[in-house]
Amino acid sequence: MPPVFRFAPSPNGHLHLGHAYSALLNFERARETGGLLLLRIEDVDATRCRPEFEAAIYEDLAWLGMAWETPVRRQSEHLADYRAALDKLSALGLVYPAFESRAEIAKSVSVREADGPWPRDPDGAPLYPGNAK
Repeated sequence: MPPVFRFAPSPNGHLHLGHAYSALLNFERARETGGLLLLRIEDVDATRCRPEFEAAIYEDLAWLGMAWETPVRRQSEHLADYRAALDKLSALGLVYPAFESRAEIAKSVSVREADGPWPRDPDGAPLYPGNAK
């Protein structure tokens, strides 16, 4: 089975240099390894995502000489799948809802770090402090 790479932009603005770099890295790795490049459009934020930005993404990537597998996966077309998976996890007791903002979580971690270092994941992000409202 060939390796699979992906690029998953959100169509809420034009691609910036970081997006282009990420897309090109994945495209090149897919090409070098005989793999596949998947394009997944993260269009679930209905207030910020716009069709003209999605069209611009395709245009910009093509201008960069990139090709990807079709069809493109648009996240908004799969919400029922995500709901079914969430319902299954919830039925197993594996869902732990939390409604804090990122800022509230960061503040909570900061307060707890006064007593010493707070645990972090392998990438250095703090683990969720578990104080859901």
